[in-house]
Amino acid sequence: MYPMIQSRFKAPVTKVITPVCRGLLKMNISANALTIIGALGVSASALYFFSNDELFIGTLFVSLFALSDLFDGTMARLSNSQGTKWGALLDSTLDRVSDAAIAIGIWIHFRNSDSDFQYLALAVLFLGGLIPYIRARAESLGIDCSVGVAERAERLILLLVGTGLAGLGLEQSLETAMVILTILSLVTVLQRMRVVFKA
Repeated sequence: MYPMIQSRFKAPVTKVITPVCRGLLKMNISANALTIIGALGVSASALYFFSNDELFIGTLFVSLFALSDLFDGTMARLSNSQGTKWGALLDSTLDRVSDAAIAIGIWIHFRNSDSDFQYLALAVLFLGGLIPYIRARAESLGIDCSVGVAERAERLILLLVGTGLAGLGLEQSLETAMVILTILSLVTVLQRMRVVFKA
């Protein structure tokens, strides 16, 4: 229904990163190991830097570790195993952990300054967990529910643009990003609920 970033750019991005993925596999680095490293890096960076109001450097580190998401899926497909159910579960679970860590780091940032935007950070945390849950539950019922204006990639990019600009002194950028993200996340929840209802 709504073209998502990862769907639109998947083919060209995969073509670019495939040689790197082959190199990592030759170094005996598995897709699951890269997933774990990326998730731990994102979570630790977000919780440490964002909660200490170091938004710009935090954005750089989170973005760097988040790049693992571009590689692990391709690596799984290139490996002899072609990916496993465990790998898929691990990736999805750690994505939720990373997303929660980012939202919590931002929540602490706003709480440090006693800003009312801390409540939007909690809303983002809640909705960020609800969106993938609805899809997973729907698919367990045999209903395709990969729709919505704010998939994970869009939500992550919006948050990191907000934190990055805020780290450069434009605090309102993060506040604006939180408002937009809350609205888009709520719309996505309603869109997915509608798909399941119609099915």
